[in-house]
Amino acid sequence: MGFDDVRFPMRLARGASGGPERRVEVVTLASGAEQRGAVWAGSRRRWDVGSAVTKLEDLAVLTAFFEARGGRLRGFRFADVSDDRSGATGAEPGVMDQALGIGDGATVRFELMKDYGGARRRIRWPIEGSIVVAVDDAATGAFSVDDGAVVFDAPPALGAAVTAGFKFDCAARFDTDRLEVSVEAFGAGRIISVPIVEVTHAAD
Repeated sequence: MGFDDVRFPMRLARGASGGPERRVEVVTLASGAEQRGAVWAGSRRRWDVGSAVTKLEDLAVLTAFFEARGGRLRGFRFADVSDDRSGATGAEPGVMDQALGIGDGATVRFELMKDYGGARRRIRWPIEGSIVVAVDDAATGAFSVDDGAVVFDAPPALGAAVTAGFKFDCAARFDTDRLEVSVEAFGAGRIISVPIVEVTHAAD
């Protein structure tokens, strides 16, 4: 699938509404009891940025971005400002924010993960320069980043706790084939709805 490593305009992303979605099947038995089963292994996020477009310049920026992606054809990076970092909203990442694993003396690659009370989410699109890492509570810079994973120059020792903090984007795409535009008086522009959906990976 096509993907462009470019970010959706932040001034529009900040006005998005939406959040995580899960797919669960609920069956009501003859007794009235319910049976529930998860159809998706994890969640998928959806947003709408239509309400963020209030000026003609915003409309021009969005239209250009939509055209460059071919509508739904090509994915892009999207910043979910309500959930875009390893720690609390608005806080700078700290080396103790998220547990990545325990060293075994041989493994050098640790995938970036975010924990939501026991539900873990794979982070594939960290923000360059935002990642901070610690091994047994000691910050270290002896690592590189590859496809959403920390790769150490040397393997952490057996039993060493690997933790990290980071900011991140989501992989997303438009979920519409058209923009319905309204140009109003005094330089105002309006779009009723511009749905955007997270592009998930089969292994996530």
